[in-house]
Amino acid sequence: MGDGMDMGEGAGDGFDEATETFVAHRNLLFTVAYEMLGSAADAEDVLQETWLRWVKVDLTQVRDQRAYLVRTTTRQSLNRLRTLKRRKESYVGQWLPEPMLTAPDVAEDALLAESVSMALMLVLETLSPTERAVFVLREAFDFGYDEIADAVGKSPAAVRQIAHRARKHVDARRPRQSVSQDETRAALDSFRRVLETGDLQGLLDVLAPDVVLMGDGGGIKQASPRPIVGADKVARFMIGGLGKNVLPISLAPTVVNGNPALVVHLDGELDGVMAARVEDGRISGLYYVRNPEKLSRVESETRLTRLTRRGPGW
Repeated sequence: MGDGMDMGEGAGDGFDEATETFVAHRNLLFTVAYEMLGSAADAEDVLQETWLRWVKVDLTQVRDQRAYLVRTTTRQSLNRLRTLKRRKESYVGQWLPEPMLTAPDVAEDALLAESVSMALMLVLETLSPTERAVFVLREAFDFGYDEIADAVGKSPAAVRQIAHRARKHVDARRPRQSVSQDETRAALDSFRRVLETGDLQGLLDVLAPDVVLMGDGGGIKQASPRPIVGADKVARFMIGGLGKNVLPISLAPTVVNGNPALVVHLDGELDGVMAARVEDGRISGLYYVRNPEKLSRVESETRLTRLTRRGPGW
């Protein structure tokens, strides 16, 4: 199974079919759970819980195995969101989603790349758990209202209203225009060059006037406890922070959550990952994850998908 999933021991064709079906849908289920939770570790726990329930199911009674698995994953994610809410309330400093190194095919799927981007994941944090589940299943995975209704325990009519409300909420907070991967990469390349040279004016030229910098150290690494707003403040914070470092620092391009990003090494050791939101060619949001507990997936690829490998039941 990989990724720490314990498939257990079993016998018989039923167990084999259950395993094969689960493996065929695994990347899809992980992506659903991750988009709902913003945490890869918690998404893995949800998949473990989904698997333990799945192996007890009489598959002859399941008409649509994919829908059944997504429904179970969604319900487990909703339960997990309540636990996460309590954890975030006691979290030290700012909380950012867990970044993941992703394969090129994620970046090629524009809808998937946007839905797992750091910027949109932060917007999803402002939704209620049910709103988030409905938005993710509808907008990212194009599930029907009836399917979503089964997953969240609401009527299809109620789900339509929730979807409309959630979409309106997200649209008001997401970037006004879609930005190409090339444009984001170019802005980050400029940002990296001026930061490495300590060029304050050059940095001001790359940043949008109302840029917001968020840092997540989790109480383990130093990070600003609150968002830093405004190009001048962000630029001086970044340049000042680099100036205080006596150890060599390097920034290298990478692809995190389907979008261009920078991986930061301090004296050759991984220090963090920096993602960005770009509007009109300038960086309007910077998201720097330094918490080492959130950096376990930035050096090996995680498979994300909106699709399913063909398997039993198709």
